[in-house]
Amino acid sequence: MDALKERLAREAREVGFSACRVCRPEAVPEVAGRLAAYLEAGYHGQMGWLAERAHWRGDPAQLWPEARTVIMLAENYGPAHDPLAVLERRDRAAISVYAQHRDYHDVVKKRLKRLARWLIAEAGGEVKVFVDTAPVPEKALGQAAGLGWQGKHTNLVSRDLGSWFFLGAVFTTLELPVDAGERDHCGSCRKCLDVCPTDAFPAPYRLDARRCISYLTIEHKGPVDEALRPLLGNRIYGCDDCLAVCPWNKFAERAAEVKYHAREDLLAPELEELAGLDDAGFRAFFSGSPVKRIGRGRFVRNVLYAIGNSGEARLLPVAQGLCEDALPEVADAARWAVGRLQALRG
Repeated sequence: MDALKERLAREAREVGFSACRVCRPEAVPEVAGRLAAYLEAGYHGQMGWLAERAHWRGDPAQLWPEARTVIMLAENYGPAHDPLAVLERRDRAAISVYAQHRDYHDVVKKRLKRLARWLIAEAGGEVKVFVDTAPVPEKALGQAAGLGWQGKHTNLVSRDLGSWFFLGAVFTTLELPVDAGERDHCGSCRKCLDVCPTDAFPAPYRLDARRCISYLTIEHKGPVDEALRPLLGNRIYGCDDCLAVCPWNKFAERAAEVKYHAREDLLAPELEELAGLDDAGFRAFFSGSPVKRIGRGRFVRNVLYAIGNSGEARLLPVAQGLCEDALPEVADAARWAVGRLQALRG
């Protein structure tokens, strides 16, 4: 099996993955307790699916009892630009790096399936592939397999890839040799905690999603708490602040996969243009992008919060034009933006 594992690692790189490591499904016994505490604190906000599938997410061995091995894959999506630079351009929108081109779910899943087919052809057995959409604790399994460690911002960090990588998993009935887990290398650093605009970390290694900008702009339905809206700045889809400041990014490289290279029109799009998108225009503009899944209502809501935070009086008519939008969350955000801009203008 050692020879098979070596060939598997080579094939994983041929397919396009940046790293390949192996662990057992039962290698993360701490997850169930941590997840229970997280849910008890209410940190999951509106993400009810976390509670509904907690029995699987807390114990990967229950997800598919026949599985003997979890193959964890990392795929680099490192940017060629500074993701924080756009935050200074208040009339422009900040979109998270991972969402500036193709939907990674589609790209990673195709590679996982290709690797899984190779494994079956080489050694038989059964396989199941997962990328983010199933109740799999990818980050914990990634640490157990040695891909990286969960940093103080709760995301996985790699000594080789920094913060910019996706995770995928192949569960198999084959029993492959496992890798050593990775230990924590954060030390006394707390840059990721200190940079958070909304103070979403109650403590190191703990995230309150209800204050996280990624959650608020993507998962949260309806109006965002008015106290948090000014803190969103011009971030309209996700937030990269805690990832971008990690010192381990000094080892990160630009993604080799061109499908992860940012579209020019998504690097710093104008808020005015985005606010003007109707439903058909929104779906067309974000075709093939993960942004599409939140729908026009939530998206334009976020854009209007950014307009309200822009301090740009010229954007006042844009917000005024959406005060009677058919979608309540859009109309509410528009009225808030109008109030903010009028107050700034005096």
